[in-house]
Formats: sequence, C-alpha cells, structure tokens
Amino acid sequence: MAVVGFLSGREEDATRRNWSGDSARPLRWSAWYPTDVDAAHAEPVSTDKLYILGKTIAGLKISARRKTYPAVLLSHGTGGTAAGLGWLAERLAEAGFLVIGADHHGNTAGEPYRAEGFLCWWERAADLSALLDHHAIAGPFAGRIDLDRVTVAGFSLGGYTALSLLGGITHVPLYVEWAGAEHFATGPREFPDIVRHIPDLLEDNPVFRTSWERQSISFNDPRIKAAFLCAPAPTVRGMTKESLERIKTPVAMAATCSDREAPADLCAQWLHEVLPDSRLEILDHAAGHYVFLSECTDWGRCDHSEICVDPPGISRRDIHDRSAALAVGFFGLATLQV
Repeated sequence: MAVVGFLSGREEDATRRNWSGDSARPLRWSAWYPTDVDAAHAEPVSTDKLYILGKTIAGLKISARRKTYPAVLLSHGTGGTAAGLGWLAERLAEAGFLVIGADHHGNTAGEPYRAEGFLCWWERAADLSALLDHHAIAGPFAGRIDLDRVTVAGFSLGGYTALSLLGGITHVPLYVEWAGAEHFATGPREFPDIVRHIPDLLEDNPVFRTSWERQSISFNDPRIKAAFLCAPAPTVRGMTKESLERIKTPVAMAATCSDREAPADLCAQWLHEVLPDSRLEILDHAAGHYVFLSECTDWGRCDHSEICVDPPGISRRDIHDRSAALAVGFFGLATLQV
C-alpha cells in the first residue's frame, strides 16, 4: 500500500476581508492525497499535538499513476480544524481521492476564536469554493483535480457547510425560533455566550455587518456532485425547508444516537426526511458527537477529554472505519454517474 501524502498552506480570498478588516480573508488548508511511495519504505510522521495522524508523510508529490484525481472538499466542526477529520481524509486518500480541507477563519482552533466566525456560518462554504478555484490552477495540485468529480464532506457545522454548497439557504431567524424551543439558543460549547455579541458587532464591525446581510444568498457550487455529512449540526435547522427540498445532489449521512450536541432525530433524521435524495446510517447507539473526530494523543485525552474520550465500549476507530467505507462507496458511485 502506498503512503498518504500531506501538505498544508495558506492562501487568501481577495473578494472578502478578514474579520479585523485589515487584509484579505485567510484560507488555511490541509491536503491528503495518494502518492507513489510504498509504505514499507517510509516512516510515517505525525506533527499534530492533539490528533493521531500516523499514516501521513508531509511533502511527498501526488501520485503519477493518474493524470487527475477526484477531489473531496473537507469542512471541520465549529471551533475545530481540518486535522480533526484527518481519519476520514486519510482513508479517502488511500482510496484514490485528493482531499482538501479548510481551517475556517475565526471559527477554527488554528487561530484565536472570533465571534464573527462563530456567527457567520455561511462564509465557510465560500472558503471551500475559493480553495477549489485556487488548487485547480495553482500550487502542487494544479491540473491534477478532476473537476467533474468533486464532492464535499463535513462534520457538525461542516455538514451545514456542505449543504450550503449544494444550495441550502440560511435564514437565521428560522434557527433562532427553532433553537429557543429546543434549548440550543445560547451558543456552542466553544462560545456559549455568542448571541450577546451580535448587536455590538452589527454596530462596530463593517465586515461582520456585510456578511450578516448576505446570510440568505446562495453559495451553491454546481461542481459538487455529492455530499457526506457526519453528525450535521443544529444550524441546519436555520436553512429554509424550500431550499433543501430543491437539492437534487445525493447526500449521505452518518450519525449516532447519544449525540447531545447534534441530536440525530432533530438534525440528521430531519434532513433525511426533507432532502429529496439522501441516506442515513445510524452507526452506534451509545457514541456521542465527538466520536467523529480523529483519535487523540495521550496529551489530548488528558487535556481535552470532553472531545477525546468516548464512553466505555466505544471504538472510535471502528466507527471511523465504517464511516469512511460509507463515504468511499458513496462518493465512488456518485462521481461515476456524472
């Protein structure tokens, strides 16, 4: 088996400003991809402090076995990083996909949190489209992406991001009304007082104000041929039902029954009932939300037990294997039909 290659970098989206308004919006990215280096002749290297990413080697060239590769755009959960989905990216790369993930500005552990990044969810979809634009024509993957075979995968808020790329339209008042009844109104674990920041941001930050005013535009990217969602976040309830019913792109979802952050019945199951072409797999009855993050290092399990330690009897690796097998098969079938 060949080694999975890994690269990371930073681009900019000149069409948008960063949340401070003093430069272009940053696009930090990570990529996993097939290589021609046999695993028996290389020593895997992992440099992530929190997550175990032992199957990747940085700096290798993408395999020359094919002229172009099907691509998967990857979106992390709120406050996370692309590395948190390294388990999925590695398995997709082993199956022959080029995976490009974003660390979404202001909403990522890769930089200081910004309230703006936690509130303006829709900007994440534009990050992925901009990265696809860039990597199709520049950098180490220029000319190597099969633009007729592009898909997207996301965890939690990344699932919302994927649906935005398919044409889901956001209307925040819908979410506020629903969340108040379901006790999700105050904010996520990473930013529990997020709502109180909105009035001041609208008054003081023109970048936030501009973004807030465009929450209900379409971020549909017609290049996306399929989407795979892991435990889609409650923010999907802020999408208009009409826009979701118009999505013809196939969607597959994986969820668990003991997810308190994104209850399957309120999020994934609701989407399954609304989307015209979807499938839903409940992978475990006892596992929680964060089982869809990468396995953690000893440091991570000690310092971040809330996201790194699963209930007794839960095998995070087994759930990853099953989820990835679902994604690989689903993406393979969806992209063969284009």
